Amino acid sequence: MITTGVDLAAEARGTAVVSIDWSSSAAVIVDATVGVDDERIVAASVRAEAVGIDCAFGWPDDFVEFVTGHAAGRPVDLTRDSGLDWRRRLSYRETDRFVREHTRRWPLSAATDRLGLTAMHCAALLDAIGAAVGPVDRGGGGPVAEVYPAAALRMWGLSRPRYKVDAAVRDGMLDSIRHAAPWLDIGSHRALLVASDDVFDAMIAALISRAHAMGEWMRVPPEQQDRARREGWIVLPAVGIEQLLAG
Repeated sequence: MITTGVDLAAEARGTAVVSIDWSSSAAVIVDATVGVDDERIVAASVRAEAVGIDCAFGWPDDFVEFVTGHAAGRPVDLTRDSGLDWRRRLSYRETDRFVREHTRRWPLSAATDRLGLTAMHCAALLDAIGAAVGPVDRGGGGPVAEVYPAAALRMWGLSRPRYKVDAAVRDGMLDSIRHAAPWLDIGSHRALLVASDDVFDAMIAALISRAHAMGEWMRVPPEQQDRARREGWIVLPAVGIEQLLAG
């Protein structure tokens, strides 16, 4: 099995891809690259059994309704809530609230934070991947899934403050990951994993994709399935990192 992780940016310059080849005895990083365009991501997706992309797959239903109504000149509906509560409801998806509940960490909002440009990129990328491998189920029902490396690291007990901005922290985290998962063969890629937080997160995305492919992830609650197909759903691993090879 090959799993691929994508740390998506607004443009190719900050986009990273890592692919891992899994056997019964080892998981080997066979590709780790930063500065990747959509064509190469699609090609990697075709070769992989599972793909995890670190970016929101959609926008909150309430936000879409608000923007559509505002464009049509309809008054803002404040009958449900107002002020900060209203703005928070529009800002976050159901999956964001689910992640917050289980990890005590808010994902970035595709509606209000700097993630917006990357989410636009992701929408076009999902169309391109869908044309190559079949329509993408934003709710995680197919081989392509939305992932959140920072949340998975927290669930695995491997997260460290400032890992996104400090190479020394990533170096230490890599040792911790190798200790927890000694079967992970990073080959000649260590220097790049330490130097680039984008490549590091792409590796974590590829590991989460393994849990997704195994069926070991936190599923969409039945009452949220329709919404997840529009908004997207973040795949959180339901097993520890040390259990990924066993699948």
